Amino acid sequence: MRGGGEMMMSSSSSSSSRSRSVTETVNGSHNFTIRGYSLAKGIGVGKHIASENFTVGGYQWAIYFYPDGKNPEDNSTYVSVFIALASEGTDVRALFELTLLDQTGSAKHKVHSHFDRALESGPYTLKYRGSMWGYKRFFRRNMLESSVFLKDDCLKINCTVGVVVSAVDCSRLHSIHVPESDIGAHFGMLLENKECSDVTFNVSGEKFHAHKLVLAARSPVFETEFFNGMDEDDQEIVVTDMEPNVFKALLHYIYRDTLVEDEDFLALSSSCMPSLSDTFAAKLLAAAEKYGLPRLRLMCESVLCRDISVDSVANILALADSYHASDLKSVCLKFAAENLVDLQESTYYLGLSTGQFWTQPETDPLMSGGGRRDPPPTASNHGFSWIGLG
Repeated sequence: MRGGGEMMMSSSSSSSSRSRSVTETVNGSHNFTIRGYSLAKGIGVGKHIASENFTVGGYQWAIYFYPDGKNPEDNSTYVSVFIALASEGTDVRALFELTLLDQTGSAKHKVHSHFDRALESGPYTLKYRGSMWGYKRFFRRNMLESSVFLKDDCLKINCTVGVVVSAVDCSRLHSIHVPESDIGAHFGMLLENKECSDVTFNVSGEKFHAHKLVLAARSPVFETEFFNGMDEDDQEIVVTDMEPNVFKALLHYIYRDTLVEDEDFLALSSSCMPSLSDTFAAKLLAAAEKYGLPRLRLMCESVLCRDISVDSVANILALADSYHASDLKSVCLKFAAENLVDLQESTYYLGLSTGQFWTQPETDPLMSGGGRRDPPPTASNHGFSWIGLG
């Protein structure tokens, strides 16, 4: 440089980073029971019985069982079993395992598996919705019918799907486990210990201590009652339209965001349908509606949904309509549409022309050519008002 100057060179700072590509499978299983195997025979080559859809790795899957086989060339010599991609997807890579269960307890199952072995061409790729993997010649039919796999005209198939996923993962090099939220447990202890409670509910003589702020934060009805319509000095509220065990379950949900673990709550059966409105689930559904708790209402709808049958669907539908349980009502209507013939032959009849359910007597005057059909049930004999399906 001019003037005898000196040029200084500073050393550049260096940095390093690292990452890791991880390819693994997200696994899930589904058990498919096929009852009435002998009745399923003869439905035709290429026709299948499908399991309920199940979810693994973000995709829907289904098991297809072909009693007469899938391949016309086999002349129903074999039964076929396939796993199908039942949701939208493109080039979904997966491993599969099909197990026909030994029902004698000997655990000598028939297993076809991709897992725990090297695959020359890698995982199987399903190109689009409806793509399948499986076996056209899964089992010779005459051998199956005399085997340990068929018991009481019933087959049991277990399917495991492992969806292949890849990701660049840095977190696993140094990870910190974060536990699940336990806020519900803490609020639950607050309810149980009655610490700092500022309101008492009297339900048929049984006292429940609670906290106005918690109740108001969870329920718009309680919020209005406490801060707009209730005297500040009034610390006890009498509840006349609810049983103590139902109100206790209501508070349990408000504080813990879960349902009570009560056998009576989950023990629904068709035998109790004439008094459906007296079941625990129905009473808690009414409480959820009264206090504006949509999540609790959905939880109750889910429990009631499990017991929908030809004999119970009319009563459950009427209950759903009474308490604005729209999801439960939709399931009832879908079930009715899918089982119209059975409904017409059972105690309940679906009148599509009038859009109503009503009880069909053992001798139907209208069907026999004379008289008029009995009118729909009323609140006096079924515990709730009647509804239309329109």
